[in-house]
Amino acid sequence: MKIICVGRNYAAHIEELQNERPEHPVLFLKPDTSILLKKQPFFIPDFSEAVHHEVEVLVKIKKIGKHIDRKFAHKYYDEIGLGIDFTARDLQSQLKEKGLPWEKAKAFDGAAVVGKFLPKKTFESVDNINFHLEKNNETVQQANTALMLWKIDELIEYISKYFTLKIGDIIFTGTPAGVAKVNPNDILTGYLNDTQVFSIKVK
Repeated sequence: MKIICVGRNYAAHIEELQNERPEHPVLFLKPDTSILLKKQPFFIPDFSEAVHHEVEVLVKIKKIGKHIDRKFAHKYYDEIGLGIDFTARDLQSQLKEKGLPWEKAKAFDGAAVVGKFLPKKTFESVDNINFHLEKNNETVQQANTALMLWKIDELIEYISKYFTLKIGDIIFTGTPAGVAKVNPNDILTGYLNDTQVFSIKVK
């Protein structure tokens, strides 16, 4: 399986990081080794002084597809989840300044939290899902999938032009504003609507 991540999919987050608004979705990959093991804490790596949390709605692919038309995209998933794209922001900034790939800042071991998935039918519409992240019981990121620049089915259409989607692949659909540094002993808890789907400790 692979993890396909979408960058700059919420306008407020683009403004937050003073990035340029892209003409097309920004894509990057994380290996399966970046998935944080269940019931394990997230250990801040020694190569970064500024690891940021980025909460994101996740989509799990259920069948193989290539060049998927948007109108058929809904047939390729039936589970929605929530996760965190941990980002070594200081390292990412250094790499971007040199025009280098981001993988060391985005794809390191443990950099992808994958929470519990819920059936798609749980939601009236995948384009109207509230989600939020709490840090130490305080809401630090919150949004609705309606605010995505590219909605889920649009992303599947676009991604499948470049990468064959396979069973078990996970799409991280982008993060809203509110990203911030994590510190030892932080507790990060994620919610889809009002349902808690993950809780992890930072060490």
